[in-house]
Amino acid sequence: MSEEKKLSANEYIKTRSNYLRGTIAEGLSDLSTGSMSEDDQQLLKFHGTYQQDDRDLRANRRKHRLEKAYSFMIRIRVPGGVATPHQWLETDRMATQFANGTIKLTTRQAFQFHGIIKSNLKRTIAEINRTAMDTIAACGDVNRNVMCNPNPHLSEVHAAVLKVSQDISNHLTPQTRAYHEIWLDGEKVESSEEEVEPIYGKTYLPRKFKITVAVPPSNDVDIYANCLSFIAIVEDGKLAGFNVAVGGGMGSTHGNEATYPRIADVIGFCSPEQVVDVAEKVVLVQRDFGDRTDRKHSRFKYTVDDHGPDWILAKLNEYLGYELGPVRPFVFEDNGDRYGWVEDKNGNFHLTLFIQGGRVLDTPNYRLRTGLREIAKIHDGDFRLTANQNLMIANVSPAKRPEIERLLEEFGIKDSHLKSALRLNSLACVALPTCALSLAEAERYLPDLLTELEEVIEESGLRHDAITVRMTGCPNGCARPFIAEIGFVGRGPAAYNVYLGGGFAGQRLSKLYRENVPATNIKGLLAPIIRHYAKERNEGERFGDFCIRTGYVVATINGKDFHHHIKPEALSAG
Repeated sequence: MSEEKKLSANEYIKTRSNYLRGTIAEGLSDLSTGSMSEDDQQLLKFHGTYQQDDRDLRANRRKHRLEKAYSFMIRIRVPGGVATPHQWLETDRMATQFANGTIKLTTRQAFQFHGIIKSNLKRTIAEINRTAMDTIAACGDVNRNVMCNPNPHLSEVHAAVLKVSQDISNHLTPQTRAYHEIWLDGEKVESSEEEVEPIYGKTYLPRKFKITVAVPPSNDVDIYANCLSFIAIVEDGKLAGFNVAVGGGMGSTHGNEATYPRIADVIGFCSPEQVVDVAEKVVLVQRDFGDRTDRKHSRFKYTVDDHGPDWILAKLNEYLGYELGPVRPFVFEDNGDRYGWVEDKNGNFHLTLFIQGGRVLDTPNYRLRTGLREIAKIHDGDFRLTANQNLMIANVSPAKRPEIERLLEEFGIKDSHLKSALRLNSLACVALPTCALSLAEAERYLPDLLTELEEVIEESGLRHDAITVRMTGCPNGCARPFIAEIGFVGRGPAAYNVYLGGGFAGQRLSKLYRENVPATNIKGLLAPIIRHYAKERNEGERFGDFCIRTGYVVATINGKDFHHHIKPEALSAG
């Protein structure tokens, strides 16, 4: 009998953690260090926070024999990306009081704080909870923030779809009392009965799990890049149900061919009443069959690849006790945001602002954060975070619109979206200096690179032609670069792997075009391709499709190469 494989180290940490408690409470009270123990650093993720240090300061602190400049990133869950003006104001206040004075809007519709020192960690999380938001399961081996298309003007079923995403989020939130005990001074319940985690069990999931809900024709939440997605099917103006997509994921590791990005397979259809049940049972399949021996092979995409989509569907049907229906037709047109003012059928207005890198801060020439604070004080609708790190001031009443427009003008925000289409369709992860995994810059560098590329874009007459561009500091893919038409993935200091040929609607993987390109060479590398596209493209042809048709790269769909005669839209029907 063959010896069973040893589980990955994190599995043992979870097993002995007493449902995510570990020694976090003791570690927080030890002010002799700004750090937490290694085991507790892993458990803290389940509570919504990561230990980090400022890598810009490492060398100097080492020279003076000082501890690293430790701090914590806190991620606030915002299911569906919807926050009230009061929640915005409180988030803004905490950014000043506890963090580094900025608010980060993430690629998964969450808020992030950076630079919180250990002695402020508990108070910050407690105050987040007082705003009716929380951080539990914003990170860790559980279901993360559930994303949802934030644009109510796009569809009459948006409210129902948003409710579905929030219902899924609530249902899949871990039940452990540890969160309330540690952060909210909840009462410790002494009981002879062992605590039960009804969905996740004692060791939770093998790795993080990501769920999105999309409303065609917009794929702004990038359903193909996530573990589980629900695609709203609207028939006769009503929500008929959802197609179910499984097995997407972006992360990989340089030099390890066993790791790779994968786009999701659309496997069936469920009714609105079945959605939460389907979400739970897919999570259970991953809980029971995901790889717990190798964390680099433990995401749901590998479970789907190892067993095959048909096996996953059969197992899911078995867990459900009923069968999913056949996939229904749908079409995605893009995965970007619609900027500027729009009016919905109820007479309310929605304004989407472009937020470079999702970073809300004031600069001497652009008082974005102050302007949004003043708007929040008078706004009677809500704020919606998009999956592209942008912000929608939503449900603005006709009476309030003139006042909000005056504030937009006063703080120089009203023209936030008057940028090149290239910049408006760009994403970057945080990367340096706080992300421990980053090999290269992303958020701090991409704006400058876009300025260089815009010179070529302008001279080629492409200012208003959207091309999706995404940059990450490492191959974990937080800004989803592997489905961008142009993707940059950090390989080392100021060097990137360059990918081309992703689908404009996020429906196709890109392909590695050049490896380890110095940042100074990127413009020279891409300029001839951009000029070629401007001159030789077909009517309505997207940049990624052009790169495939003209042979710069070969289309890739889940590891298989397809040449340009495969129509990109063939993927949109699953």
